[in-house]
This record gives sequence, structure tokens and C-alpha cells, in this order.
Amino acid sequence: MRHFGHIAPATRCDLFFREPCDFDAGSPAPVLAAALGATLYSPATRPRLADDVIKQACRGVVSMVLCLEDSIDDSEVPGAEENLVRQFADLADRGGELPLLFIRVREPHQITDLARRLGASVRLLSGFVLPKFTQERGVPFMEALTKAESAAGQRLFAMPVLESPELLHLETRQESLRKIAETVDTYRDRVLALRLGVTDFCSAYGLRRPPDMTAYDVRIVGDVIADVVNVLGRADGTGFTITGPVWEYFRLQERMFKPQLRRSPFLEGRAEELRTALIEHDLDGLLREIELDRANGLLGKTCIHPSHVAPVHALSVVSHEEFSDAQDILRPERDGGGVLRSSYTNKMNEVRPHRAWAERTLRRAQVFGVAKADVGFVELLAASLAE
Repeated sequence: MRHFGHIAPATRCDLFFREPCDFDAGSPAPVLAAALGATLYSPATRPRLADDVIKQACRGVVSMVLCLEDSIDDSEVPGAEENLVRQFADLADRGGELPLLFIRVREPHQITDLARRLGASVRLLSGFVLPKFTQERGVPFMEALTKAESAAGQRLFAMPVLESPELLHLETRQESLRKIAETVDTYRDRVLALRLGVTDFCSAYGLRRPPDMTAYDVRIVGDVIADVVNVLGRADGTGFTITGPVWEYFRLQERMFKPQLRRSPFLEGRAEELRTALIEHDLDGLLREIELDRANGLLGKTCIHPSHVAPVHALSVVSHEEFSDAQDILRPERDGGGVLRSSYTNKMNEVRPHRAWAERTLRRAQVFGVAKADVGFVELLAASLAE
């Protein structure tokens, strides 16, 4: 699979200076972690879940979480587990290209139990999402994952969700982060990415951000994100990929834009019309939050509605200017450091301080591609939605 693989090759050629790379569930972990993109969550109770997975794959989704936790009622869990087993068997029978699939469990025993019950279709599973992850809860989860991986005979990743009150509360945050860091470092080879449970953070204080505010505008949440990145997102080789928080609002209906988007991949001058429509339909906050996610060291995003996927992916593409700067900084002749003017002649590139940024940028360029110099977010979004 590849990002923007659902777009016609001729259109991709018009959009990209360098196209996104191919990857699959067997690709190296750093590639998969960077490629997660907009990870779409779906309740495991959905009766046509296999159809949903295939449909979303055809629309550009490359990672999905099938949820047995907060998205369903406690009484629905046994039926949801049975449904998952049936739906995985259905997907295995159909074949074809699928997103990276993860199951969000509630308790450690579900990991080994589901891996066993899935049987041969476990080959379609990339791993498990582990809720309310702390050292105390996390170690049993990771031990169960190790057992399931051994029994299944294949690699299975963990994506811990950082959302517990111990992490939120100031008096316990530092110690909680230290213990979480110890735990994920012990199981580093199995931890694909860390996810942030911002809805749970807000819940602890009876808060809910409105659609015109980002998670970073809620200071108590923004502070936690900063501390998580400080401890777990370092660029010195000890850090992990940390994904952006969920956006809760989804009034936008993509069909509103279909007629105008199909006229041309480049909108025939309608870019401003689309931009205005996006703002009017509650995506302005989402777009600002995605930009703030990346500025604060996060990559990818938890999504609960398909309309969020295309904006996340369009804003993840590396611009031609970013790519040029990163390449200049990482040229072998620059190993000694120094300062140089960017090829766009609008900024200073300082080789040593900007090296880690450049490396991350080229990793993102590998999986999301590099846009042509005259192609921006609106053109990428329009092409994604028009298909």
C-alpha cells in the first residue's frame, strides 16, 4: 500500500515531486510508525465491519483500530469479540489490500485470547492498542502481547494509549512518565507508537474543547502533551513516535464538495472556495490542530470519522521547500556544521541544530511524499476527495 495510492497515477504525477513509497505490514517499524497517518477508529460491533475496512482502504485509509473499549458498552464486549473473529475470517477469504489493522482491547487476557480465536486470519493483524497505559497496567499488556506474538508466529505491535489520571495530575505526572518510559523502553521492539487520550484528560476535569479550539488551547491538556513529548519524544534515539489526539467534530460531509472537486484535480481556480467551505464546516479547528501537532513533535492522528482522514494526510505531505531545506542540511559536506541560506532564500538553515528536524522530515517525505513546488494542501486535499 501507499499513501495517496487511491489517486490515479496521472494525478499523482501532477501533484508530487517525489511520490510516497510502498509499504506493508512487514515493513521496518520506523517506516510503519511514520506511515500510520490518520488512524481511523471503528467500533468492533459493526455488523459489516469487513465491508467498512475494504471501503476505507479504497478511500486512502492505511491504518485502522477496531475498538473493544470505550466506543462500546460493557455488555457488548462478548458479542463484539465474536464479531471480530467473523469479520477477520471474512477479510481473509476476500483477500486484497487492507490497511494496517489493530484491535483496541480492555484487558491483557483479551490479547492472547483473540490471537488464538482469530486462527489463520491473525495474519491480517498488525497489533493491539493498549488503553490507559501505565507501568502497572502496561507490563501485563506487554507480557500478553509477547505470548500472543509467539503463539501466532508473527510480529505484533503495541500502541499504548497515554490517558490515565496519574499522567494528567501534576503531583504524579513526573513519576508516572518515568515509569512509562522504563516500560516502553524494555519492550521497545514491540512498541510501534504512543497515542494520546486527550478525551480522557479532559474528562478528568469536566472539560470539552469546542470546535474552534485545539487541544493546545486547553492549557491543562497542552501541558501534558508537552511533558509527554519532553520525556518520550526525544530525537536522540530514545524517543518514540507520538501520535496526535482525536478531533471530535465531524459536521463536514464530503459529498458537498464532490461536484466541484471532480472538475479538476487542481480545482480550476476553486482553491479559495474549498478553503472557505472547510472553515465553514468546522474543519478550521482540525486543520490548526494538525499543524500544531507537527510543530509540537507529533506525527499522525487518531480519527473517529472518515472525513478527517484526507485533511490529516494532505497536511502530512512534505512541501518542496521543507524537502529542499532538509536535503541541504543533511548533505555529507555539511557534517562539520555551519549555517547556510535556504535554497528558497527566506530562512537560515543551521546544520547541527536542524539536523534532527531534517532527518524526521525526510522520513515523513519517504512515506507521504514531496509535493511539487506549486502544489499545496488544498490541491492535495481536493485530489484525495475527488477520487
